[in-house]
Amino acid sequence: MNGTGSPARFSASLLAAALGFLLGDGIAGTVIAAQPSIESPMTPITSTMTDTIPNGKAPTGSTASKVSVTVGPSAMQEGRLSKFPSPGDWPAPVNDQEHRLFTLVDVLEYRPSTGGSQGHDDYRWDVEGWYGGDYNRIWFKSEGQKDTAFKADYDVDFQLLYGRFIQKHYDFQIGPRVETQTFRGRNVTRGLGVIGIEGLVPYNYEFESALFIDQNGAVSARLSLTKDLLLSQRLILQTRFETNAAIQRVEEFTTGSGLNNLEFGVRLRYEIRREVAPYVGFSLDRSFGETATLVRQEGGNPSQIRFVVGVRAWF
Repeated sequence: MNGTGSPARFSASLLAAALGFLLGDGIAGTVIAAQPSIESPMTPITSTMTDTIPNGKAPTGSTASKVSVTVGPSAMQEGRLSKFPSPGDWPAPVNDQEHRLFTLVDVLEYRPSTGGSQGHDDYRWDVEGWYGGDYNRIWFKSEGQKDTAFKADYDVDFQLLYGRFIQKHYDFQIGPRVETQTFRGRNVTRGLGVIGIEGLVPYNYEFESALFIDQNGAVSARLSLTKDLLLSQRLILQTRFETNAAIQRVEEFTTGSGLNNLEFGVRLRYEIRREVAPYVGFSLDRSFGETATLVRQEGGNPSQIRFVVGVRAWF
């Protein structure tokens, strides 16, 4: 008995020895082969069996022969793995090189006049999109507004940016921006450079931050935050916050130094389809300091509360 044997196996061995003494080696060998083994599945199993010869010829000597067979998981696994191609032939687990086109019309709305000092009927849009893959994208953005607390008349800008994935949920963006608006009855246009980051911060707030530098060196910045609150599978309440600030005063573009404006809006939309959702809501917009003075000089109202109706779409 070795150190790894069990009392039951030792007893069986004694029984087999006794039977061998009385009946001969053939039966005893069969009893030993029939014992359960507790050894590793890789241990050879020796058994006595009667050989069957396909051509009908019996082997010389005893009709019983001892055959040693080794059965282990490695042989079974090797047979299964041979059915699969080698890792070099496998496709990439994630297709992150495919290029796609995405466009989001986040704001497309009409804002009727509320009468009195609240100005005239006006409109606003905020559209952005991208083309590319998971790591490199070309972004395009356009925003326009008319008769707001920040701009006395209309103001339109367009951006074309290169975006690079820098960390989970964040894109770094850089490129040019063109802005045009009215000033004292004439159109004025300027070009700006843009450096920004866009992404998703904790608690699912979508944020967009950008630093602008125009051709004359004037520096300004913009920050916006939006969050969707699901009231049901189709009814969604969106909150929106945006602010602008500048270092230098640029009178032609109704921009004073310091904090320019704050805007807070709430829009309730119903998704007829996931891609199309009409909405209603309101917007509170106020400009400050030198910017408020310039808006008044242009005939605008630097503090407004506006009802809005519009549609949001993506494709």
